[in-house]
Amino acid sequence: MEPLIVVLVGLALIVCAYMAWNIGANDVANAMGTSVGSRALTLKQAVIIAAIFEFAGAFFAGDAVTKTVRKGILTVPFDEAGVVADTILSQDIALGFIAAMMAAATWLTIATRMGLPVSTTHSIIGGIIGVGLILEVKHDTTLIDWEVVRTVVMSWVASPLMGGLIAFFSYMIIKKMILDNDDPVSRSKWLAPILAFPTFFVLGLALQFKALKGFISSADRKGWIDKSNWSQAKENGVWDPFADNAWLPLNSLILASIIGIIASIALYFVLRRVNMEEEVRGFKGVERIFVWLQIITAAYVAFAHGANDRSNAIGPMAAVWDVFSSTDLVLAEEAPIPLWLVLLGSAGIAIGVMTWGWRVMETIGKKITDITPTRGFAAEFGAATTILIFSMPFLAVPVSTTHTLVGAVVGVGLAGGAKGVDFRVFAKIAASWVASVPVAAFGAVVLFVASGGDILNMIVILPLAFIAVGVAIWKSGGEIHVEDALSDASQERLQNSPFQKFHEHAQAVEVTANHMLTAVNAACDGEDSSEAIQATIDAELEADNIKAELRQMANEDMRFGYQVGMDHFLHMLSRQDRIADYAQNVAEQLAFRELFDDKEAKAKLKAMAEAVAATVATYEDTVNALREFTISGETKAAKDNLAQQIRQVNLKEHEADQVEADAASYVFSNGDDDALAAMHMYRVLQRLDDVANACEKAANAFLPILKR
Repeated sequence: MEPLIVVLVGLALIVCAYMAWNIGANDVANAMGTSVGSRALTLKQAVIIAAIFEFAGAFFAGDAVTKTVRKGILTVPFDEAGVVADTILSQDIALGFIAAMMAAATWLTIATRMGLPVSTTHSIIGGIIGVGLILEVKHDTTLIDWEVVRTVVMSWVASPLMGGLIAFFSYMIIKKMILDNDDPVSRSKWLAPILAFPTFFVLGLALQFKALKGFISSADRKGWIDKSNWSQAKENGVWDPFADNAWLPLNSLILASIIGIIASIALYFVLRRVNMEEEVRGFKGVERIFVWLQIITAAYVAFAHGANDRSNAIGPMAAVWDVFSSTDLVLAEEAPIPLWLVLLGSAGIAIGVMTWGWRVMETIGKKITDITPTRGFAAEFGAATTILIFSMPFLAVPVSTTHTLVGAVVGVGLAGGAKGVDFRVFAKIAASWVASVPVAAFGAVVLFVASGGDILNMIVILPLAFIAVGVAIWKSGGEIHVEDALSDASQERLQNSPFQKFHEHAQAVEVTANHMLTAVNAACDGEDSSEAIQATIDAELEADNIKAELRQMANEDMRFGYQVGMDHFLHMLSRQDRIADYAQNVAEQLAFRELFDDKEAKAKLKAMAEAVAATVATYEDTVNALREFTISGETKAAKDNLAQQIRQVNLKEHEADQVEADAASYVFSNGDDDALAAMHMYRVLQRLDDVANACEKAANAFLPILKR
């Protein structure tokens, strides 16, 4: 190679690595976003699993040979020998592919920075379209296949819609057959393995037809298998699995069936050994069962993504290498992918996962809608099924895994009602989809035009482009760090979720009430109650601090999942906080003067305080039931438990009313000798009743959730 070509190829390899890094950073959300959002995996666990399976898929299962002009966007004039005889056109295409990679990678960096899941496939397609437009003008020829471009545009609508529909109905089946059952855990223990069969049957087919295409081709060349018995017919196929031109060959169906059966049996034995009484990361019962299914499907998606999408980075680079490493400097129709290039692309994807991948994970898994393991499983099943259907030769539509999975996530969100989806986030994502092709195309045009098709100019331009990207990232804040990706951020997010924080506030309210009870008991026993009174005031202040944090979360997040809107949530918070306010008022009343000095009256006051404290404790149990309901997949059992807890609060409040009426009657009947003290004790009784009434009102604020 000439020195200039050596330098150019070196820079092209850096661009290729940059593109692979962006693929890992952005598209890893396809594999792990829902798992992180449902808390089936922590962010740290998801990053590690994704990196391993993305690398494995990219390195072991990718194509060994690639079409130099991928996705059929350009109709390049190859001769009978399978090469482009025009050396100038060959070099221009190679330089154009470098520009396309750089433009697509830059757009992916911008999207990832914003947490937007965009299609790496469509980004590189956009770059190639831009190159094609310039080359058509320069060489006065027709290169772009606009029919293929039209199918790409159609996929923006078709794949998310189908993924959403399949995910919607999949989740509704799970909800009707399992979640709404009186005993969802028992039902899911035997039904989950049955659901596993069609799930892993589909994944088995997708694995063969998508992820293992390269492995099957390699095995055929080595004489291990007959490719025709395993691969789909490319055209003129039939549904008969025994035919030579079958859409679904018999061997593939058998292997997929074996995968489904093994997965089902394995899951059955795993579930038999799992103790569902224990709580793990906030999940109980049925959701813990679906954690297993979701993790396995997520690992599959990561493996398949690595196998398929590595070519978006190293495919164009293979063409560049094919041109500049040949003596004639011509482009061949097919090019072998060197092992070192495979390793470069695979490592780049894995590193991208470990650095920036978490940003897009959060958008898919948390910002579009709330995800539980059941919902995450339905979303991933819907996405995998859709991708398999569209990849069949009789459709052959180049769908995006990203688009499909986002549509599936929206689908399961809609299964919980329209309020369950943040359409502002979805609209932002959809806009980024539409922008991908023209933005990448424009970037590729700018880079190629600036180079003028000259090797030396391209050598100068590429470093300048990298510098511009680096400066843009630095100027935009520079808050992203590798250690953030490897921190256990999902656990922190769980701890700071609205309903988890709401439960913490309820616990602080109960602590306030318990200190109030201690103060009342001390005052009735003639002891110094000042310490308990101060402890009550301090506890109420702590509850106020948690309330302030929750209000801040409301201002930042603006939504609280399927169950409530922001206004309703703040209403519940206000009702709950009044319990602590009234408890503090009771304690402060004790500091005004001595209680009515009557042994029986003091005993009745203590009984009232204990009844009120019991009401508060029951209310706290109700908030915990609400918390469990919000993260359990809205099981019928969880819903019934919440309803029962609300009734218990009302019963406890009624019991407190009876104690208060009895105590008040006694005080008024026996307080003539010290009317002022008797009125003071009656006021304390009233304030205690306010605490119980506040519990009732706070619990009843949850009723709209049950009626949703």
